[in-house]
Parts: sequence; C-alpha cells; structure tokens
Amino acid sequence: MDRNEVLLVGRLSAAVEEHPLPSGDTVTKWRIIVRRRRHRKGAALTDSIPCITFDPETAAIVRGLKPRDYIEVTGAFRCRVFGPSAAKIWRYEVEVSSAKPFEAEIPEPEVPGPDDSSELLRALIPRQMAYLAPAS
Repeated sequence: MDRNEVLLVGRLSAAVEEHPLPSGDTVTKWRIIVRRRRHRKGAALTDSIPCITFDPETAAIVRGLKPRDYIEVTGAFRCRVFGPSAAKIWRYEVEVSSAKPFEAEIPEPEVPGPDDSSELLRALIPRQMAYLAPAS
C-alpha cells in the first residue's frame, strides 16, 4: 500500500504569507527549518522545507506563531507544476493538514568536549568486520 505521510518538527523560518486564489480559496505558505545531524566537521546543516495549507484552522494556528518558534506539522508531500507548457516550473512542498506549536524542549546535538576525545576517536575508527568468502 502506498503512503504519503510527512511529520516535521522544526522552527518557523519567517512570517507566514497568504495568497488569495481565483477560486476564492486562500493558500497559506511558510517554511520550516529542520536541522540535520551534525556533520563530521562539526557544522550543523539545515533544510528549509516549504509548507502550504488550504485549511483555515491550520492557517490560523501557524499565523499565531512567531518566526523561530517550534512547530510540528503533519501532511503530505506534493509536487506542483506551474507556468506555460514551454517553461514549466516544478515545485515540491508539504501540504499541511494539521499544525501545532511544539512545546517540548529539543536538545542540541552533543559536541564532544576536550575530555571526550577518546570517545570521538573510538567512533571514527572503523570496526573490524568478519570476511565472508563468496559461495561457489
């Protein structure tokens, strides 16, 4: 069975934007910043994920948050195509069905201190693997 479910927890990147559509509906747009695991060199990488909703209740919740507030959203991954047939623009986004402020404290990824160098080295040394000869 195919499934298209997305759960994101991150920070609201900027103020929410609302755009009225010709149909009379309003699309609400925002971006969520989600941290990746720390890179070996210690640099924290992030992804900025575009989100939209057509639901007025969900839009009201997101509008009530300030930039950099934590938010949890659920929805589905979508690919939308815009523009004339000769110059199509493909855009990927999360169509959000529910949103709520995320109250729990999100811990910062641990960075080894000066006394944790042995643990860091142990993590970087490859483990020995048993060699299996190919079956003939």
